[in-house]
Amino acid sequence: MFAVLKKELKSYLLSPIGYIFVGLFLIMFSTFFFLTIFESKVLNFEYLFYNGATILTFITPVLTMRMFSEERRNGTEQLILTSPRSITSVVLGKFLAATVMILITEAFTLMYYFILKQFGDPSLKVALSTLFGFFLLSLAYISFGMFASSLTENQIVACVLTIGAFIVMWFLPNFNSNLSMFSLITMFDKFPEGIISISEIVTFISFAVLFILLTIVVLQRRKSVK
Repeated sequence: MFAVLKKELKSYLLSPIGYIFVGLFLIMFSTFFFLTIFESKVLNFEYLFYNGATILTFITPVLTMRMFSEERRNGTEQLILTSPRSITSVVLGKFLAATVMILITEAFTLMYYFILKQFGDPSLKVALSTLFGFFLLSLAYISFGMFASSLTENQIVACVLTIGAFIVMWFLPNFNSNLSMFSLITMFDKFPEGIISISEIVTFISFAVLFILLTIVVLQRRKSVK
């Protein structure tokens, strides 16, 4: 698993992929920072992450769309399926590498907190709650994006499938309030309010575990066919 993690991190950091993801996020986050802070005169760090969650919805595929689809397209998937490493370790290694990129991105967002400290008194407790919720949301998004990537050899299809699913989940509460439990964005919204609910934590983690397992199942079935 750690060998795969190391390899995947190198692929992010030694190619434009990782920098594109972090750069896109920070450019869009900075734009919302300007609009929220300097135009609306709001000095709450957590407010920025309502927009941050929206940004994540659309750029997560930058990290995930190539995870398995590229291996399949290039013909290197066969090496994964027949290697001594278990498919579980490969999947977890790729998942953790993307998670590290999310943590790096979150670390950069802390500079906005310290900027706000110069002009006001943003709550550190709420800021940490928000960052924790954003991290959980990211885990859920990465797991689904990875699953989508395992279904196709076309990165664009994986990207569209991922974003499409996120948007559907986003708007589910608009059709029926009882469906809010299936909306990741709606569950995240509690964290910027300083509310850390066990039910939300369990749901996010369960969602991530479910799609990690489904990715493993997809690859296992493909291996048995091979």
